[in-house]
Amino acid sequence: MSERAGGSPTIAIVGAGLAGAKTAEALRSEGFTGRIVLFGAEPHRPYERPPLSKDYLQGRADRDAVFVHPADWYPGHRIELRLADPVVAVDPAGHRLTTRRGDRLGYDRLLLSTGAAAIRLPVPGADLAGVRYLRTLDDSDALRSALRPETRVVIIGGGWIGLETAAAARTAGAPVTVLEQAELPLLRVLGPRLASVFADLHVEHGVRLHTGVTVASLGPAAGDPAAVGSVRLADGREIDADLVLVGIGARPNVELAEAAGLDVDDGIVVDAGLRTSDPDICAAGDVASAYHPLLGRRLRVEHWANALHQPVVAARTMLDQPAVYDRLPYFYTDQFELGMEFTGHPDPDDRILLRGDPGAREFIAFWLREGRLTAAMNVNVWDVGEPLRELIRTGRGVDEALLADPDVPLGQLLGAA
Repeated sequence: MSERAGGSPTIAIVGAGLAGAKTAEALRSEGFTGRIVLFGAEPHRPYERPPLSKDYLQGRADRDAVFVHPADWYPGHRIELRLADPVVAVDPAGHRLTTRRGDRLGYDRLLLSTGAAAIRLPVPGADLAGVRYLRTLDDSDALRSALRPETRVVIIGGGWIGLETAAAARTAGAPVTVLEQAELPLLRVLGPRLASVFADLHVEHGVRLHTGVTVASLGPAAGDPAAVGSVRLADGREIDADLVLVGIGARPNVELAEAAGLDVDDGIVVDAGLRTSDPDICAAGDVASAYHPLLGRRLRVEHWANALHQPVVAARTMLDQPAVYDRLPYFYTDQFELGMEFTGHPDPDDRILLRGDPGAREFIAFWLREGRLTAAMNVNVWDVGEPLRELIRTGRGVDEALLADPDVPLGQLLGAA
């Protein structure tokens, strides 16, 4: 590595989330002794996002549990942590970046881990007080303090964030309504049979679920015209609300990369080593659209596992060491008494095979394409992650009768694959 920045080599990390913090950690673990500067837009040191809609939101974890490292870890590892001062411009030709405060830094290598932002609700009234999103620690703090038995909660969007928040709100005793445009929550991800498992779970716990509906506008509260008081649907129905959570998806924060002239296509385009179209710049986490050598396609995955595991590859690439990111996509959810892990990346037309009893919410679902396993979801069935990953990674045909038989250990299937 050259020393364009003067003195010892400098690696800048733009985005102080899990991916940014773990890249700084990986650089030190890989023996990098130069300067590391980690820039964040928020005032908080790097934290993990899953607890924001799970344990922390439900009050089962304290605030310190969300942070990636203790506060003294950063100076202890000579990581310069610059918070509440986001980078606003990158000059790849000059190997220099500029922050909102006007500070400039020369770098030898750069990581972009700028994450994703919640998609805003594009209807009248969406700017009323009490309309919330769940993307940051401050968002979770605000929701956590607002979820009370007397708070009428309306959630727009029946995706993972929406359903996890619904579970947290019902656990807090709040009345909850979920509005979903599709015929079932999670329909596009899971298909009708498995999506029904989650829909039934929420209905059983008292969630009022309205599907096939579109939100037309949000209305003000009777006693406070600046605060939300209702949600009006396109069919004319009106639902009372003291708090509205919008969970209709996220978009990658690519503006910085785009302005710098990097290749962008639903995220920052990177190769299997997480290198962008500029050889001195890498990208990782939610913002990275990475070529996956095992799957033979580019993927942008907005889940914790990528932000956790990609940094080692990004660090090695920036240190000119050979590295490839080929871990299978993975995510998990906890809702009421249901715990689930999902591994792999199925296509919409893949066939689904079940092992166990979906009615009892204790089963494994397998996605199959031409006799090969492409993904698996285990619901309240544990310690099966490793054989499931290996069955998918082999890419070989599986015996479907054995796959569906709960008396056949998955390890035995792996041996037969």
